[in-house]
Amino acid sequence: MSTEPAATRREQLLGIAAELFASKGFRNTTVRDIADAAGILSGSLYHHFDSKESMVDEILRTFQDELFGRYDEILASDADPRTKLEQAVRVSFDAIDQHHSEVAIFQNDAAYLSTLEGFGYLDERHAQSREVWMRLLREGEAAGVLREELDLDLVYRFIRDTVWVAVNWYRPGGSLSAATVADQYVTIVLEGIAHG
Repeated sequence: MSTEPAATRREQLLGIAAELFASKGFRNTTVRDIADAAGILSGSLYHHFDSKESMVDEILRTFQDELFGRYDEILASDADPRTKLEQAVRVSFDAIDQHHSEVAIFQNDAAYLSTLEGFGYLDERHAQSREVWMRLLREGEAAGVLREELDLDLVYRFIRDTVWVAVNWYRPGGSLSAATVADQYVTIVLEGIAHG
């Protein structure tokens, strides 16, 4: 019998579940898959969680509370608009690096999960994310950081899609660090890729 503290074991189980949800997809992952990966019987998992839905809910809520807390700090800071945009890109890549499974789950399964009871907050998080970036872009435009002729909605979609899709190819601990990738993205977004 394990003598590990319950909270530690609970966190371990959530980590195992997150990796499986990220790699196999939420719908394709069973409670038995999670239990097998944890080396326990399926019934033992129910001592910690009442369902796989409650597991993914806790995984996503914890991750998103942290992420949006960091975005809120950026929005509330006295930094100039360009710096805030750079910080938001870096925070996003930090999230992909430090919470790779959580980001993958959100990217791959949020549309399905939002149809389930109790997951309506995922749509709210999508809207909140859009508002964070649109506010940063509007501030950048007002300060002359961004060109006036840009369609800010298109800029938002470009940043959103290019940043978050990186979860599909970026590997934590790989040859490129999150900081290196973020540096390149900041350069591309704010400077472009062509000379002049």
